[in-house]
Formats: sequence, structure tokens, C-alpha cells
Amino acid sequence: MSTPTAKVHGELLDLERVICRLTELTPERARAFTIGGGDWPLRGFVVRVGERVRGYINRCPHAGHALDLLHGRFLTPDGALILCSSHGALFEKESGYCVAGPCAGHSLTGVELEIRGGFVLLAESVDLEAPPERVL
Repeated sequence: MSTPTAKVHGELLDLERVICRLTELTPERARAFTIGGGDWPLRGFVVRVGERVRGYINRCPHAGHALDLLHGRFLTPDGALILCSSHGALFEKESGYCVAGPCAGHSLTGVELEIRGGFVLLAESVDLEAPPERVL
């Protein structure tokens, strides 16, 4: 079975790995994604940090559940930090490091990203068949 691809701005993109357009991400918003299927779909989110984009698995290191109990709400109201809406843990957007809350000192699990043709994609090195905790 072949992977669907498209040529965008001279770049050949693996459509299965596309998360969103880069222009859809602002510093005040995060974007959830689910990629893959079967027993191990990768559920994550991406955030803008200046000109860069960071990706994380959507799982609280303290409780193991999704950070966004209110669907799609990953950030504090000012957009400065990532927020676990269950226990109030706060994480740095750049590193995923927990600066406050029950998991202080731990970090979110990052996922490798690529920016190509104006799109944010999961890096080719990310195995879509692996369980999410083995992504990095």
C-alpha cells in the first residue's frame, strides 16, 4: 500500500504526516492532532515558540491522561505556558519541562517535527506504528 503524497511549493509531502499549515499556529494557540491508527494512534499537539514549532504527546506525566480535558485547550490564557487542565501543572512551551504542579521537574514527551512547504509534519524518523511512549 503506498503512502499518499502531494507536491506543495516544490516539496513532496507525506500527507499522512501533515499536522497543519504553519500559518495556522499562533503563539496563543496550540493544535491537537491524531496520526496513525490501530492500537497506537499518536495523539499529540503542536505549539508555536517564536519562529519554531514544538510537538508533544498529549499525555500528562503525572496522571497519564490527555492534557486538554477541554478539547483543544492546551495553553494558559496568555499563551505563555502549556497547561494540564486536570491538575493545573504548567509546562514550558520550548522544552515541555514542568515548572509547577504535581509533576514539577518532569517533562512532556516530545515528538520530532519538520516544516516543509509551509506545513508542519511529523518527522520521517517518527515511527507511526510504535506505541506513543517510544516516539523519541
